[in-house]
Amino acid sequence: MSASLKRLYIVAWVFGLVFYFLDYVIRSAPAVMIPQLVDNFNTTELKLISMVGTYYYTYSTCSLIAGIALDKFGSKKSLFIGTLILGVGCLLFLASSQVAGITGRLLQGAGCAFAFPGCVYLASKGFSSKSLATAIGATQCIGMLGGTAGQFVVGPWVEEGVNINTFWLWSGIATVITAFCLFFVIPKEKNEEGSPEEKPVGYLEPYKIVFRNPQSWLCGIISGLLFAPTTIFAMTWAVAFFEKDRQFAFHEAAVTSAMVAFGWVFGCPLLGFITDKIGRRKPVLAAGAVIMILSLLQLIYLPELYPARISMFILGLGSGAAMIPYSVIKEANPDFVKGSATGAINFITFGVTTLLSPVFSRWFGKSLGTVPGTEHFQHSVLFWITGIVLAILISLLLKETGSRNQQTAIQAAH
Repeated sequence: MSASLKRLYIVAWVFGLVFYFLDYVIRSAPAVMIPQLVDNFNTTELKLISMVGTYYYTYSTCSLIAGIALDKFGSKKSLFIGTLILGVGCLLFLASSQVAGITGRLLQGAGCAFAFPGCVYLASKGFSSKSLATAIGATQCIGMLGGTAGQFVVGPWVEEGVNINTFWLWSGIATVITAFCLFFVIPKEKNEEGSPEEKPVGYLEPYKIVFRNPQSWLCGIISGLLFAPTTIFAMTWAVAFFEKDRQFAFHEAAVTSAMVAFGWVFGCPLLGFITDKIGRRKPVLAAGAVIMILSLLQLIYLPELYPARISMFILGLGSGAAMIPYSVIKEANPDFVKGSATGAINFITFGVTTLLSPVFSRWFGKSLGTVPGTEHFQHSVLFWITGIVLAILISLLLKETGSRNQQTAIQAAH
């Protein structure tokens, strides 16, 4: 690929980051407007949180579709359609109907499923393999800036009385505009059948290759267990838990929960850079998971040591390690299935989230506000610590794919 074409892909990747930023704004914003959404859709708080959680049903399943679409039809059409679907999903939230709300949230999940695989696909075209983990970390950094904005910025707006319909209207408009920008900016791709990097395969063949590789499953499960404390707890339940269990005021609860996403902003590119720099994936992955565990233990057993918002920031910093398996799965599978590999790990990762969400809701969500707060909060956090410990144990089965390991293998072969 020529240097000029690589530069075009980097420009397209930047526009993809706008899509991913909006993805996380829309994903996290409902957590700070639950009472308003309850009134808008005329439902209960528990049913509303279940409605918000339907996002992950379509997000996980459509990640597979996104992977196939990227490998078979390229990023131009795939990202345009995905962004457009997200915009429509936002606009449906303007209707005061539970059916429209559920449909809108399902469409939001389906559209957002194209954001991260699309950005990784564009990054893999524009950046060298030596800087790919850093680029993926930077991508997630932008996403988490969106997650931070979805709570830090939208929370105060809602608190000051801004109508939530205004937010959903402008989110929809901004997303539709981004869809057309992506369509015009992404280079038209040519499938060179003679290229060693691109092999003509059937629609399902890439997934057969990826899913037959046990390393792919390990990557997805590890990433899912590390993602869950942020996607389920911090971005869905944390505001309510800090309000009712820890007696925080709404503003303080919203800011505290948003600090996880803010931690990601630094943690994703930092851990990506470190793993590229040392040429090792597994040690950085384990270190990030240990930081997550220590931050959560401090939050429940030594809460007076420093404010909860710092604990949540450190949690977010460490959970940047959840992005490392995204580099591993691409290195553990052939180059010509790179789109499907990202789609597959997204599917497994958020499949884990989809399974854990109702479990957490049943065990801890239903009892929120009905049992002693300190004890309830401790037990709920221990649930996530158990998942992180399991992720560390599973990572022991993961093969090292870092550049230093590849160099060692090449030297051994000679």
